[in-house]
Amino acid sequence: MIEQNTRKGIFLMIATTIVFAIQDGISRHLAGEYNVMMVVMIRYWFFAAFVIAISARKAGGLKAAAATNQPFLQAFRGVLLAAEVCVAVLSFTLLGLVESHAIFACYPLLVAALSGPILGEKVGWRRWAAIGTGFIGILIILEPGVTVFAIEALIPLASALMFAVYGLLTRYVSRQDSAATSFFWTGITGAIFMTAVGIWFWEAMAPTDWIWMGFLCMTGALGHYLLIRAYEVAEASAVQPFAYLQMPFSSIIGILIFGDVLRENVALGAGLVVAAGLFTLFRARAKEKAEQINAVAAVPTNADAVTPPSDAPRKSEGSP
Repeated sequence: MIEQNTRKGIFLMIATTIVFAIQDGISRHLAGEYNVMMVVMIRYWFFAAFVIAISARKAGGLKAAAATNQPFLQAFRGVLLAAEVCVAVLSFTLLGLVESHAIFACYPLLVAALSGPILGEKVGWRRWAAIGTGFIGILIILEPGVTVFAIEALIPLASALMFAVYGLLTRYVSRQDSAATSFFWTGITGAIFMTAVGIWFWEAMAPTDWIWMGFLCMTGALGHYLLIRAYEVAEASAVQPFAYLQMPFSSIIGILIFGDVLRENVALGAGLVVAAGLFTLFRARAKEKAEQINAVAAVPTNADAVTPPSDAPRKSEGSP
């Protein structure tokens, strides 16, 4: 049993967001020079190797990691995430890191909105209000009716929707499968899917870009390792809000390296989206804690179970 350390978990999550922001910058560079499918395919090859190495070290090895009663759902999750990565990287090349992440930040709101129809969870009026506020933020970013609407802006929105569905399916399969099993299927099926698609878009790469590709693969493995460690040492609800730091870190890279511009409407809209997303996370955490408290209160304690009736004779404190 790994000792819980919330502060360490928060630091690990912050480190994760920094590594993933660097990964976003490298992905944008490579996808600007080569086909997105090929870039993501090579990235997934390394990711699959990392997943196999991690799974092989767990109890039961690869056989235990692959064991599941819902293979089609697990495979669909893996394919969906791989497709989402392709869409996200494409949005980096078309919109830049700043606007892509500003729009993508709405995915926790989509998770909250879809948790009812997909998982059967109840969403209260407070969270619905937060969802509405977040989508007002998205409208501020997109500025429909104020400027000519860019159809490219729908790409990161599609990415957010895909990632939200992936997250909900991950919660659904976790009712039967362990996190290790889901992690295994995510990497393996994603690599198979990307190979089947990306191999047709193979291009010769410059030697310097192979170095960048190596960095991309290493940051992907390092980021996932840090993320796993963050969830091992702290509760997910405690560290998840810090995942939003990937947006400002990626935006800084976009502005300083790629010349992205942070427009006022994007900053304002992103602020509303993040505030609404954080509220939904805190509400979900409060609801989860309340359910745990109620569950504990409903279970009789050992003292309640052995306490004799009030009219029964009691032993004195010193009696054996």
